[in-house]
Amino acid sequence: MKFTLALAMCPPERILPLARLADEAGWDAVALPDSVFYPETVSAPYPFTDDGERFWPADTPFVDPFVAIPAMAAATERLDFFTNVLKAPLREPLLIAKAVGSMAAMFPGRIGLGVGLSYLPEEFRWLGQDKATRGARLDEQIEVIREVLAGGWVEHHGPHYDFDRLRMEPSPREPVPIHVGGHSDAAMRRAARLADGWIGAQSGRDDLVDLIGRVHAALDAAGRDRAGFEVQATPLVAATPDAMADLAHAGLTGVITIPWYFSGGDPNDPGHQDESIAWFADTVIRPLRAQETAS
Repeated sequence: MKFTLALAMCPPERILPLARLADEAGWDAVALPDSVFYPETVSAPYPFTDDGERFWPADTPFVDPFVAIPAMAAATERLDFFTNVLKAPLREPLLIAKAVGSMAAMFPGRIGLGVGLSYLPEEFRWLGQDKATRGARLDEQIEVIREVLAGGWVEHHGPHYDFDRLRMEPSPREPVPIHVGGHSDAAMRRAARLADGWIGAQSGRDDLVDLIGRVHAALDAAGRDRAGFEVQATPLVAATPDAMADLAHAGLTGVITIPWYFSGGDPNDPGHQDESIAWFADTVIRPLRAQETAS
């Protein structure tokens, strides 16, 4: 099982120190979310809370992942990095490919791309993008990004994106994994058809097992092999090797988590954050890997 440190809503001055600690402690990856701006008033409910309200204040920092990821990669030795998730339909796919391809060329084998949809009408309207076509455009964006990152000359003529022959350099030496986030049936189908993996949001054990089952069903329907397909999420379970092993048995291949919410103490205290990274590695990651090796 892969363990990813989520640096969501993290102050900019803390990003590099926390990434270095995760690198030293034996974590596998770091993930960053995407939020371009905070509209004072929104016209749609937030989909991952019971009351539809955003749970973070307006001044919460969201460092651009395409700025933070290469900075962290340069400051660490072995961690992987990916977006969790980039609101791709707010952007042009050629610009996404340029940023991702440049990072992947600079840090080979360490960069991934998680993509998903935005729910906010204000984001689409103020960034000049069509919300109604966001799902179809994301499908085509994944196609465009893969084509361009493969290197060499490429042209694309689709319903939403159209360009003649071009090439984009530098191109990565190896494919960049693309994962799709979301709990809807459409997101599951998109991941199964087009992606290398699926990313889920925060879920309790039973809900997560149900989500994993839906991912597997979508893979079966698409004629895809479950082997090698990454299934990652943020499980709201006890931070124990047994709890993680149970989810691994259900088909979860990666845990994305913020350990300072599980180890006691003030989650906003930098010292507690630092200590919890090593605590989680000692309490969960190493014992679970020892169990896996023994079995």
